Amino acid sequence: MNYEECIELARPRIGKYCKACKECNGKACGNQIPGPGAKGIGDTAIRNYDKWKEIRVNMDTIAENGPVNTSLELFGKKFRYPFFAGPVGAVNLHYGDCLNDISYNDILVSSCAEFGIAAFTGDGMDGNVMVAATQAIHKAKGLGIPTVKPWNMETIRKKMELVHASEAFAVAMDVDAAGLPFLKNFEPPAGSKTVEELHEVAKEAGAPFIVKGVMTVKGALKAKEAGADAIVVSNHGGRVLDQCPATAEVLADIAKAVDGSMKIFVDGGIRSGTDVFKALALGADAAIIARPFVTAVYGGGREGVEAYISKIGGELEDTMKMCGVSDLAEITEECIWKN
Repeated sequence: MNYEECIELARPRIGKYCKACKECNGKACGNQIPGPGAKGIGDTAIRNYDKWKEIRVNMDTIAENGPVNTSLELFGKKFRYPFFAGPVGAVNLHYGDCLNDISYNDILVSSCAEFGIAAFTGDGMDGNVMVAATQAIHKAKGLGIPTVKPWNMETIRKKMELVHASEAFAVAMDVDAAGLPFLKNFEPPAGSKTVEELHEVAKEAGAPFIVKGVMTVKGALKAKEAGADAIVVSNHGGRVLDQCPATAEVLADIAKAVDGSMKIFVDGGIRSGTDVFKALALGADAAIIARPFVTAVYGGGREGVEAYISKIGGELEDTMKMCGVSDLAEITEECIWKN
């Protein structure tokens, strides 16, 4: 199976909201939520995609003709590629009821682990979302990253008990989820977190702690102060704030400010191995891709995930080779062109 076949197979299975587009760019789904759409007019999701395409790569084939090394070491684990599957929750609501969070995570987490990367998993109002996610990670011997919503501390502690039982090698909190409508109305109150509150969450994590939803230098430095081991430069795929900058527009400044003191992930509109290359050139350690992995799982299950990982990994290898680099550490801003 290749990813093109996977898309065709996904279309009748993926529900009425997602269109299983050949290139997931946010335009067909727009601001449609439930579904994969974005907030407001849907501008931010589209901008995320478009801004990666405005960056070009610098070809350089006057270099040694040898193999390239795409492997990444992170928090004591070695991965085949520097990209990960992103967190998605309530898949039966947003994408189609032929799968639920239990079956989706069983496929995604195990397949990603089998084929050399790891999956972030989602969270939701239904407590079973986190239960299913952490059980899938435990089955994969901890090769997954559960993502906890910014609930109140009592709820977070209960979620962290599930995280600890999963033996996950890292744990994330998507603080940008504070903009989701269901969190705004949650009782007891949930939402944005102070530096002190995030510091308490980091201590509860008991594993490398990742703060997802950083879009400014100021935010990155606050996450560092809170004790985060890593950040995700992310605007939640445009689902929480309209008229937000694209992640590609803010990544370089954040990376320079962090200066290697934390690991940096980035998501939002990354749709090819060349985009992953650009993300690393701008200072990220790894990229996160979410929505196309949903299509992969719905269209082909384990084989679909394998096909998508092979597609993105192969594109990354080809880009590295054509840009004259043989190792991830050699990918720098000199490798890209920006207008």
